[in-house]
Amino acid sequence: MRVLHVNSTYYGGGVSQLLASLTLMMNGLGIQTGWRVVHGPPDFFSVTKKFHNALQGAEINMTGRKKAIYERVIHENAIRNHLDHDVVFVHDPQPLPLITHYRKKSPWVWRCHVDLTAPNAEVWNYLAPFIERYDAVILSCKDYRQDLATPQVTFLPAIDPLSIVNRDLSESAIDERLSHYNIPTDLPLVVQISRFDRWKDPEGVLLAFELARKKEECTLVLVGNVATDDPEGAEVYRSLLSRRGERVIILSVQDGALVNALQRRAAVVLQKSIREGFGMTVSEAMWKGAAVIGGNAGGIRYQIQDGVNGFLVSSVDEAAERIVQLLRDPDLGRRLGRAAHETVRERFLFTRTIEHYLDLIGSFEPEFRLRGEAWDLPGDDLPARKDRGPAAVVGPPG
Repeated sequence: MRVLHVNSTYYGGGVSQLLASLTLMMNGLGIQTGWRVVHGPPDFFSVTKKFHNALQGAEINMTGRKKAIYERVIHENAIRNHLDHDVVFVHDPQPLPLITHYRKKSPWVWRCHVDLTAPNAEVWNYLAPFIERYDAVILSCKDYRQDLATPQVTFLPAIDPLSIVNRDLSESAIDERLSHYNIPTDLPLVVQISRFDRWKDPEGVLLAFELARKKEECTLVLVGNVATDDPEGAEVYRSLLSRRGERVIILSVQDGALVNALQRRAAVVLQKSIREGFGMTVSEAMWKGAAVIGGNAGGIRYQIQDGVNGFLVSSVDEAAERIVQLLRDPDLGRRLGRAAHETVRERFLFTRTIEHYLDLIGSFEPEFRLRGEAWDLPGDDLPARKDRGPAAVVGPPG
């Protein structure tokens, strides 16, 4: 079998991180698995970023010019890429129209990683005809299901515990990384790690930190990167730089070992997202036993069970209160961290993701239809196979 994944960037953000591990592990299992990246000029990625934002509920000035740029660049990519694989997975809206340029000989699946809780109707109505050409759609949780003719399945992403971001680090290695970037450790660290994206609410993180530090001394570290398919990232990063100071450190770097070190040393890890398909950095920090505060949005609600393995917050004030609480009660942070690690061990490690992809591939009939009995169960992310039992079902906490 030959499997192909197509997305829009080799680095920056959770999708590229997921594909880096997924494609290697599937090849290691003996399944020939390729990875292609769409190429385009800056105006193409400017348009697709606007589509991405609109799918998460933002307003957009939907023009014929945007559609023409989008469809022309994807047509050019289709000319360059000869796709004759046994299964093709297309990730997110950027390469979505590729399917219109091929005579399919196998199932094509659209994997949507964004938060579709309340998509902009104009953009959704434009993209839906492309989506309905696919044989299946994968969503990160059941809350994102839409009115589509195409079958929709849901399973949550997971992390690779052996990647440089997640593997064990010695205390000396942690000290070295933090020292390399001149990050002080004399006060507790409050950390957020994510792409520089307004949906991650870096402004809200800064405001929550300022409120919290009036009650407890601490240092804030904001670390992110700018993905090649996200032209707004550099602008968001620049907008934050004036807020830097002795106790506010803002870095744009691509350093997995630094991310690992910060998540292991932090007193509090934030992911204060307003919209979030699934928080990869949330699971990464939970795996390391960190005390995590997440925005009460999208896929994060399926990762954090409030008060059990972390905290969910819906405002700057709530975030600040939880930061102070965790700084004042390290034992609470350790208890939440132990529960968080166990949650990831049981539900969000990469072997589960591999199993889901293999189950999905195996569920296609020869005519590219999904077996109906396998996908009609309400609420759960994947049905339990008779030979596997209910422990493999990934659903909401509790």
